[in-house]
Amino acid sequence: MTGDSGDRRQFTAALLAIAAAGLAPPARALTEADAAAGVRVALERAAVAAVALLGRTDGFYGDRSRRIGLPRALDAAAKVMKATGQGRRVDDLVLAINRAAETAVAGSLDLLRDAVRSMSVEDALGIVRGGDTAVTQFFERKTRAALTPRLRPIVDGATRRHALAEKYDAVASRVAGTGLLRREEASVEAYVTDRALDGLYRAIGDEERRIRRDPVGTGSALLRQVFGR
Repeated sequence: MTGDSGDRRQFTAALLAIAAAGLAPPARALTEADAAAGVRVALERAAVAAVALLGRTDGFYGDRSRRIGLPRALDAAAKVMKATGQGRRVDDLVLAINRAAETAVAGSLDLLRDAVRSMSVEDALGIVRGGDTAVTQFFERKTRAALTPRLRPIVDGATRRHALAEKYDAVASRVAGTGLLRREEASVEAYVTDRALDGLYRAIGDEERRIRRDPVGTGSALLRQVFGR
């Protein structure tokens, strides 16, 4: 308990300097809830940056490090299809998977912002004390279960628009009945939703690390006070 109290005092004291600099209302002392505002800025910045990066055309597909590939169990079938002149069908499937993921991520920002608004002071202190992925862990813990069913209708719509189910079935049928496809991979919608969220949280983590490495470079006095210690 002593450590938590000390951390809270240190965190609040750091942000009192903001009030003195005229960046927060100087007429009243900052509460712990006010102190958490600095972390909320970091959370929202990370979320907005990740959604802007991925929730657009080629957000996933245009970068090989972020591109969503086929489930591992389909690799062998894809190689056979490419070897028999059906490579275009495989390429179309990969493109459709990534387009569906991009569409899904574009619809996730409101829920991420809801998580930021509901953040407790304890959450904020844990993020300040945490390592380079504390923000990412917070978002995944708070939003993955809620985002999964919320993204599914978006993925379903993108699946229909890109004829993704038909493309997926044409490849997946090659390994049907082998038991190699996991349950979550047998449904293309579940697979896309899961991989889209994986990519989203990785992008949030990248932004979080940038903020922690160079809070001054963000141009935010609040972030400089909280993470520049």
